Amino acid sequence: MKELPLNDPAPADEDADDGEPGTRRKRKPIGWSMIFIGVLVAVSATLVYRRDGIDGVLEILTHDLWLFGGILPRVLAGCLLGAFIAEILPHEKVSRSLGPASGLKGLLIGTAFGAILPGGPFTAYPVASALLTVGADFGATIAMVVSWTLIGYGRAVAWELPIMGVDFTMWRIVISLPLPVLAGALGRFVYVRMYPKGAPP
Repeated sequence: MKELPLNDPAPADEDADDGEPGTRRKRKPIGWSMIFIGVLVAVSATLVYRRDGIDGVLEILTHDLWLFGGILPRVLAGCLLGAFIAEILPHEKVSRSLGPASGLKGLLIGTAFGAILPGGPFTAYPVASALLTVGADFGATIAMVVSWTLIGYGRAVAWELPIMGVDFTMWRIVISLPLPVLAGALGRFVYVRMYPKGAPP
């Protein structure tokens, strides 16, 4: 009789443990891409050392540390922006407007959003990641990223118009308009066939 209270809670704990992994898988801090980049860095450092000696290696390291210090605040701000957007945006509305069932409308919305999205990669990619988190599908997100890359008004106004002129910029934008939609449709087509049961584990 005394053993029953001690043995009964075990199944409940197992059930609780079974439910936890379904929330979200943690990303490994070190993967194949990190190992590959580390090998390239080691090989490059060796080649620089053989050519320029330790002074050449230290000069590159010093320059990169200053570069990293300047980029780090923007990376942090972009990651925070993506996290806040993922919490603020209503999942149901995003899924309805940009989800797998949104059809051509979702691709057009993604294209329009990417075209007007300001900022550089530290803004665009965290926002794209946040959209995937709150219910947007691969197709609409691909359309957004491709549109930001090809049509983004910020770069066109700040750089392309003054340097390349109005005619070149306008024709380049007009010719690029269908490309984000086509890329998003192709991404949606491939994704559905690669993962017919939903997102990969």
